[in-house]
Amino acid sequence: MEFLIKVLQFFLSFTILVGIHEFGHFITARMFKIRVDKFYIFFDPWFSLFKIRRGQTEYGLGWLPLGGYCKIGGMIDESMDKEQMEGPVRPDDFRAKPAWQRLCVMLAGVTMNVLLAITIYCGVCYTWGDSYLSNEDARWGYNFNETGLSLGFRNGDRILEIDSQKIDNITEILPLLLITESDRRVTVLRDGQPRELLLPMDKLIRMRREKSYEQLFTLRMPYIVDSTFLPSAAALSRGDEIVGIDTLKNAEYPQYREYIRTHAGQELIFDVIHPDRSRELIPITVPAEGQVGIMALTSPYTPRTRTYTFLESIPAGFRRAGHVAAEYWEQLKLIVQPKTRMYEEVGGFIAIGNIFSSEWNWYDFWMKTAFLSILLAVMNLLPIPGLDGGHAMFTTWELITRRKVNERVLEVAQYIGLMLLLMLLLYANGNDIYRIFLK
Repeated sequence: MEFLIKVLQFFLSFTILVGIHEFGHFITARMFKIRVDKFYIFFDPWFSLFKIRRGQTEYGLGWLPLGGYCKIGGMIDESMDKEQMEGPVRPDDFRAKPAWQRLCVMLAGVTMNVLLAITIYCGVCYTWGDSYLSNEDARWGYNFNETGLSLGFRNGDRILEIDSQKIDNITEILPLLLITESDRRVTVLRDGQPRELLLPMDKLIRMRREKSYEQLFTLRMPYIVDSTFLPSAAALSRGDEIVGIDTLKNAEYPQYREYIRTHAGQELIFDVIHPDRSRELIPITVPAEGQVGIMALTSPYTPRTRTYTFLESIPAGFRRAGHVAAEYWEQLKLIVQPKTRMYEEVGGFIAIGNIFSSEWNWYDFWMKTAFLSILLAVMNLLPIPGLDGGHAMFTTWELITRRKVNERVLEVAQYIGLMLLLMLLLYANGNDIYRIFLK
């Protein structure tokens, strides 16, 4: 059932993304009176589930649920339909229109994907707001895994800044460490004093490649009194924070609990900070059972939520889309650098499908769809023949030189582009299979 939910989310998201992309090409082509031979939701190899012709366009529903397509007349596209290019140029052909109109048609799909992402982010901000754990609330610091400790962090450190960028949302920390082309300077609060750490780029790249960033840091669990149930703890009250027992200092709740258990029948000195921030040393004798009767607060961290009015959600949506696009572009730059070996992380349909939750959650679904919409827009802008960016590149060249690119050149470039895309598709999906069965 969990697998089926992931599959359904993947296909629904992919259909929305590709459908809105192709609709951008379609509506812009019709605005400029360019003929559209076909507009399909889903693909229709061999047969279609439904089709109807209106004017010069065949509208249909295919049986293969992988997005859709828009076949524009008089254009060399991925269908490689050369027959239509051999006849005389028609007034409603794509190739008969001015270069600026053709450029608009080519960029319309990407534009629609960006607008879709912005719209989703605006809707998410308005409906759910921003819910996050603030770095300010992590005043007890973090615990780090082996990789984090090897980078120079110590348990109890609280990350304040990364390359002079102040950290508010805890989720900002990992992307800033992972998406980098240089060393990172991190300022941490250690024992009440700021301290600067230099994290070498090669170590950060290795951490990302080996995926040892998983559980890089976790929030520490303080020992805060929720309630008491034995006379031995009568001197304590709700909200008191135990910051030391005897010589054990700056530990966490499990360590304090174990210390108490192993000192049954003894008098211990509890170092307590009261809710009014006053501090007191309280002697407590541990009963023979090895517990003093304290119920600890299990969740001392409260997520913050920023809500938005309808008007406030619009600029917030634009900002979030811009941030995601910039972050993805930085990742793309790292992938094409051989020294980083980030190309090993490239994934295909399985990797994309796995980003969706195994439980249906509309917030998560729309956030993932918006991210994939940005990804699709950025990828399509790459100047590779066969992608919108490749078509736009040739059209831009025509605008600059006032000379049309030879159709034979366009045809060969399209073949080369399709071969490159096929190789990328095989490599990405091959990576998926390798990670599942061989790694």
